[in-house]
Amino acid sequence: MPNHTHSHLWPGVPLALASAILFGASPPFAKLLLDTADPQILAGLLYLGAGIGLSAVNAGRAVLGIEAPEAPLRHADLPWLGVVVLFGGVAGPLLLMLGLTQTTASSGSLLLNLEGLATMGIAWLVFRENVDRQLLLGAAAILAGAVVLSWQGQGIHIDTGALLIAAACVAWGIDNNLTRKLSSADPVLIALIKGLAAGSVNLMLGLGRGASLPSIGTISAAAVIGFVGVGVSLVLFILALRHLGTARTGAYFSLAPFIGAVIALILLREPVTAQLVVAGLLMGLGLWLHLAERHDHEHEHEAMEHEHSHVHDEHHQHAHDGPVTEPHSHRHRHEPMRHKHVHYPDLHHRHGHG
Repeated sequence: MPNHTHSHLWPGVPLALASAILFGASPPFAKLLLDTADPQILAGLLYLGAGIGLSAVNAGRAVLGIEAPEAPLRHADLPWLGVVVLFGGVAGPLLLMLGLTQTTASSGSLLLNLEGLATMGIAWLVFRENVDRQLLLGAAAILAGAVVLSWQGQGIHIDTGALLIAAACVAWGIDNNLTRKLSSADPVLIALIKGLAAGSVNLMLGLGRGASLPSIGTISAAAVIGFVGVGVSLVLFILALRHLGTARTGAYFSLAPFIGAVIALILLREPVTAQLVVAGLLMGLGLWLHLAERHDHEHEHEAMEHEHSHVHDEHHQHAHDGPVTEPHSHRHRHEPMRHKHVHYPDLHHRHGHG
């Protein structure tokens, strides 16, 4: 276990950045498939690839007798999971597809930056998550970088398409915040269910309006991109939520468009533009502001009982019957305590500030 003074950045920040890298890498690769696949069918295949790939991981765990250290999904989690699938897996992608048919691609990519803003805004205003001035400045710099990056010079026309894409971003913002309610449960299972549900809906809607399935080669490529860029990325995102809370995870995740642009430079041999350099500097500034943030104060932990993967750190001091492996999961009770250390709004620090 790392020294507690540094552990507020570890492992949450690397998890959030890895999630953003994998997700940001998927559009350039998916773009290569758009010549041979309908956009909605492709969206369905990407999510199904995530769901099927993670199903294989889950089955492999069972066959090898590897017990997930995570808390299992409980009956109480199912309503939250249903709402997450509805907003993030069905409504978000569908609104995006409908929006993209009625607005320009440049306007669409620019509007997608609203997801990070919606995620942070909902975390701050609705769920009263602690967001200080430095975090807001960092998020503003990252968002400004994303806007510069996707700006095509035509401006945004507030048409029906733009409103639909903005609605998709709000749906994903709600999804990201509600996923936090599930962040102590097994992330593989959550991402697996979301992938299968979302993929099936988009695929059926695409086929229903007359689009056809692409070649087996394109389907296989989409499945692999979906497994890594959607599935594995979502598992890492859920684990980051557990350590950082929604606002900070959402802010790190906003780096995905920049990562996508850099990969597009290499993969599609696109030119280095002044836009990319300015966006990189702004996002670098935002990232530095986040990494340099130190949130510590005297705070009180009320008694609570919950289940999640944990090791025996200063929040987990309890006895076990028999030997135990680290990390592990079981229902446990936290006695009330008052102390001070650097922390983020993780599983054990969900308190609002005036």
